[in-house]
Parts: sequence; structure tokens; C-alpha cells
Amino acid sequence: MQYTIESRQLTSEYTHRPSFEDESRETRIEAATPDDAISEFVRRSQCELVSMARPLKGRESIATVKKDDAVFLVRVYTD
Repeated sequence: MQYTIESRQLTSEYTHRPSFEDESRETRIEAATPDDAISEFVRRSQCELVSMARPLKGRESIATVKKDDAVFLVRVYTD
């Protein structure tokens, strides 16, 4: 199954403030499950998984990842 992963920077470790760049990035990943898609995104991006949540309803999963000095919100949904 193909998943779309949207990532958006939340904060910087140095400034502890939200990023004012409202730019999100999309990546498409083939995976068996949303968890596998997030794991592949983490591997490809060379970042660290901080937390992951799956809503009770809907097709979207949400994770928080850290790379270098920034924290990103990651949304995963099926195409």
C-alpha cells in the first residue's frame, strides 16, 4: 500500500519556538502498514522517532520525530 507522509517543523531546540516557516514536505512510501511507513520515513530521513499515535477512527497516524536541533510533526495517510 502507498502512504503519503507529510512533515512539518514544530520547534527548534535552540530557540524553543515554533518555526515560522509554514512549509510542509510530502513523501510517498510503499509499506504494509502506517507503522511500517513511519519506520521507513525515520530510516530514510535519519531522524529519531519521539512518539507515535493512531486515532481510533480514520486513516491517519501521527508521529513526532527529531532531527538535529528540530522537532517535526509527521502525518501518515493512505493515498
